Amino acid sequence: MEYRVLGKNLKVSEIGFGCMGLSHAYGKPVDKKDGIRLLREAVEMGYTFFDTAEVYGTAGNPHANEELAGEALKSVRDKVVIATKFGIHFDMGSKDVNKPLVPDSRPEVIRASAEASLRRLDTDHIDLYYQHRNDPNVPIEEVAGVMAELMQEGKITHWGLSEADEDTIRRAHAVCPLTAIQNRYSMMARWHEKLFPVLEELQIGYVAFSPLANGFLSARYGKEAVFDSQYDYRSVMPQFSGQGIDKNRKLIALLHKTAEEKCATPAQISLAWMLCKKPYLVPIPGTRNIGRMLENADASAIRLTASEVKALDDALDKMEMSDVFGGTKILSAS
Repeated sequence: MEYRVLGKNLKVSEIGFGCMGLSHAYGKPVDKKDGIRLLREAVEMGYTFFDTAEVYGTAGNPHANEELAGEALKSVRDKVVIATKFGIHFDMGSKDVNKPLVPDSRPEVIRASAEASLRRLDTDHIDLYYQHRNDPNVPIEEVAGVMAELMQEGKITHWGLSEADEDTIRRAHAVCPLTAIQNRYSMMARWHEKLFPVLEELQIGYVAFSPLANGFLSARYGKEAVFDSQYDYRSVMPQFSGQGIDKNRKLIALLHKTAEEKCATPAQISLAWMLCKKPYLVPIPGTRNIGRMLENADASAIRLTASEVKALDDALDKMEMSDVFGGTKILSAS
């Protein structure tokens, strides 16, 4: 596994591990012992960057993912970078599998969240602390001020924004410099490429969540795939619908063709394409399968030339494809 630097000085494995799916959104949570075993195996494979959040869990245990990550990584804490997030909770009264989000980044809520995350992660500091979503009721400058205070207190060492736009990034960075943003990014979700110039200007890293379009770009899912309607967001995602699969046939064919040329898998091509676009891009795919985890890690060894990346971009620009994910409702905190 190779390494990259986010911001000015946060060194991470160039492929990180998204922990969310072990406890949230991709089916019923895994057994805790199995999750711990998987995360420790990830460290052995060379992963050093682990991403979680205070809300990754279920109605019965809404903080399960942080607890899992904390227990799994405690023995290797000095070897890993842990990122977690504050600033939202789910509307658990909703019957939707993809629960609406309620933003809340009031300073007192941020401080309570940080203390609780430190306890669950069983650590004395958070390496990268993201605002999970913008709170329209709290100016980003106020949030950034709290981050500066938490840094001074040694409770966090770096901070970032998730699903951020240019204006929010600039305003936040002016108060307390950002290390990274974490936005959706994949071959099916390229709209945030317009942020590349500002990230380069301000020296901010880009952590890409859902880099495989929620697993679709592994090219392993057809119309026969069935997802748990209670626990699995993919059950309502457009790329996994019958119509979506039909729309995406050319995309999957392109991945298979490129993978064959590079002696790789479609998932590895999807990750390698991203790694070869920008040196500050770090994807964080998640999985419950050790084989898939190794496959993702091995994408670090695949290199595409600039002309190969451009050819893929040009093909993607002209290609019909379905929507991806579908979006999440955001409710007012008031």
